[in-house]
Amino acid sequence: MKGRNSMNEYLWGGEFNTGNYESPVAVVTMAERIDLPEGKVAVWGKMMTENLGVEKVVANIISNPNIRFLIIFGSDIRGHRSGSTLLSLHENGLGEDNRILGAPGAMPYIENIDREAVERFQQQVEIVNLLGEEKEEGLLKAIDDCIEKDPGSFGDPYIAIKIETKGAQMEDLQGKIALCRDLLLDPLGKITTLNTQGEE
Repeated sequence: MKGRNSMNEYLWGGEFNTGNYESPVAVVTMAERIDLPEGKVAVWGKMMTENLGVEKVVANIISNPNIRFLIIFGSDIRGHRSGSTLLSLHENGLGEDNRILGAPGAMPYIENIDREAVERFQQQVEIVNLLGEEKEEGLLKAIDDCIEKDPGSFGDPYIAIKIETKGAQMEDLQGKIALCRDLLLDPLGKITTLNTQGEE
């Protein structure tokens, strides 16, 4: 990682580089690794998955109130469709079951951050959609355009606290595979729900 100590500023971690903390621009490059001018971009890096990957992007961005633009660049990832999922989250938010509304990914569920964090993300940043773009010249121009339009800091940082999910522990699954917080798939393919009776 480059720039300032990213683990002190972007506590959720991930595969990314850091540059100028005061910059209003963050860039998600999908699966591509690219070098960007550190003085112009706050943070940039890959996002592979439509659930945990999206959560990390959201949590890290809202921890830096200087970030007011998120550029999504590169080819969407087949199956996961994580770039399109991030766009859907920003535009549509979450359904009652924590599924990202309108998201095309296979498992577009937000399980580890709360709705307030998602709403902060929607309010704090403007999305610049360069999904499908592969020419870095277009990306560099978009970065310059965002810097020129910088509206200033959004205010205080928002530190997203990881939600502790309830349900059976892995050692209790007895050969079953956890699909998400509430569903199980046994080796024969039967889907059941976790027994959460008696939990607070």
